[in-house]
Amino acid sequence: MACPIGPEEIKKLKMFIGFCSQKPEIINMPQLSFFKEFIEQLGGKVPEGMPTGSFPTGAEAPKPEPTQTKPTPAPESPPVQEEESEPESDVEIDREGCVEPDTDEPQEMGDAGKEPTDDDFEKASECRSQAAAAYSEQKYDEAIDLYTQAILLNPGNALFYAKRGQAFLKLVKPNACIRDCNRALQLNCDSAAAYKFRGRANRLLGNWEDAAMDLRQACKIDYDEEADEWLREVRARQERVRRAQEANRRAAEENKNRNDDMGGDGYPGGGAGGFSFNESDIFSAFKDPEVAAALQDIMANPANIVKYQNNPKILALLEKLGATQGAAGGMPGFMGGGFPGGFPGAGGAGSAPSGESTKPPPKTDLNDDGLD
Repeated sequence: MACPIGPEEIKKLKMFIGFCSQKPEIINMPQLSFFKEFIEQLGGKVPEGMPTGSFPTGAEAPKPEPTQTKPTPAPESPPVQEEESEPESDVEIDREGCVEPDTDEPQEMGDAGKEPTDDDFEKASECRSQAAAAYSEQKYDEAIDLYTQAILLNPGNALFYAKRGQAFLKLVKPNACIRDCNRALQLNCDSAAAYKFRGRANRLLGNWEDAAMDLRQACKIDYDEEADEWLREVRARQERVRRAQEANRRAAEENKNRNDDMGGDGYPGGGAGGFSFNESDIFSAFKDPEVAAALQDIMANPANIVKYQNNPKILALLEKLGATQGAAGGMPGFMGGGFPGGFPGAGGAGSAPSGESTKPPPKTDLNDDGLD
């Protein structure tokens, strides 16, 4: 059966497998989750831990060679990157001190078209006094029932709704409070109490902008120290949210600029004088046909490294590979713990394959190529 992968893809796959042999923990990258699952299905085990680098944004993870023993599971979708979806951070959401919305049935609002009699006014006033007494004794359910009786007797009194909303706040029912305050403001658009309690209810729900607007209006109509204290807290929360959003925006912009810098030929720094590598740089380098061909040539015969000693792009990548392979015991395809020919920064001199000359390559002045 013919191999379904072309020669160029096989070369890249060999280099990728060699790099995984040197740093197997790289398989724990989210982008390689499908490869990890494939290895584990075949009975293999991937070491725990995560590498310091990652694939550049937009770069595809190398794919393993297909096998006929068991179908490779479909690759999982990579996790959404923060700079793309811009999810809110914990600081940005800032739910400290907030509550879940209450879902009770809407409370009795009375008959808006009722014309109260003098007896209704008198009884409603008596219910209000009893409700205030119950509230002061922290009997909030009883206070709500008494304010409801007052509302049924005199549904046009805005203060009854606002005071019942205050009792709902004590029972941590902000939505019920907001309904009462909305009705109070329909009856009296200058009700400072309704703005104050609705502002507090919005604060409990985390509606910071609505809370600030209501509390500002309450203080404007009738200054209240408690309402002013609530307003200052809400403003502080708004500022925290603004700073968090700005920090997220800057981070997303920096990540985008960093990814843009990795574009083009895949080398940050823009030339031979300023390479700065990590694992993501190595994977980007593999996309360059010139680099891929050179690495394949060197892996086939390490002595061929001398052919690239005047190529800054190849030297920069080999220098990085040489530095990382020393701690890992050597990279497959190379000799011992370093590069043959005494490549600078590669961990020492190796030896040429059997039958070939062991004469070191001619020295080259690298002082001016930006690698020092």
